[in-house]
Amino acid sequence: MKEIIHHHVLKPLATLGVILVLAGALFWVLRGTPVNENQPTPQVSSQSTKAPTPDISKHLPVTPPAQPMIPNYTIPAATDGMAPVIYRIPTTLPVVYLGIDDGANKTQEEVDLLAKNHIKATLFLSDLFIASDPNFFKAIIAQGSVVEDHTLHHNTNMQDESYDYQKQEICGMADHIQQYYGRRPTLFRPPGGAYSDTMRKAAYDCGMKAVITWIAKANGGAMQYQIGDHLRPGDIVLMHFRPEFAQDLKAFVDAMNAAGLHTELLETLPGSQ
Repeated sequence: MKEIIHHHVLKPLATLGVILVLAGALFWVLRGTPVNENQPTPQVSSQSTKAPTPDISKHLPVTPPAQPMIPNYTIPAATDGMAPVIYRIPTTLPVVYLGIDDGANKTQEEVDLLAKNHIKATLFLSDLFIASDPNFFKAIIAQGSVVEDHTLHHNTNMQDESYDYQKQEICGMADHIQQYYGRRPTLFRPPGGAYSDTMRKAAYDCGMKAVITWIAKANGGAMQYQIGDHLRPGDIVLMHFRPEFAQDLKAFVDAMNAAGLHTELLETLPGSQ
């Protein structure tokens, strides 16, 4: 008899207890108050929870002014029959000068990236690299870039060669550029950057107004500086037509934008023609 009472009494009680618990939970849900009132009620923000848009402005190209900014600087005249050597332009105007060398790599991406970033550059081309397809660079010229002299065969030890050899390398390339692009170059960049008085004389005798080197370069997807850790107004920067062109150009554009500069052509300088 005790077992029967236990079974028939406790089972309904257990069922009733479950019903009461569920009813209590439903009451708190409908009331809109957390069951555990020791925890504060969450505050709902009236602002959108959408993730913020990343700031990409620092990666956007700086649009150059409609008219070129010409610093109050004239390329010096030759002294003793030798072309002057220039590695930067003394100016406080927000300009930087980009020279892109050799011409070994030739892709449509390079043409498109220069256009997208509003880059006008001085192209120091060597016949060793461009003779197979000189017409490739006409699309870049059409965007405003200018081709200058970088020798026929890109001998990086040319400064140690004879005057006649150096003159043939420089004058020969000037002839090719005029033939390819209809303009005779007036600026010369030594292969590898090394120069001598013999080279300066040969350059001058070939009609070059200046020997152009550099003070910074975009290389391996990063900027490298001879002085300081950022671009300055008037800096001349070296780049190459290489497979890593896109990475190098991005490094240059980021550094240029960070410094508040834009590219200008060396050919706009008085005395460069």
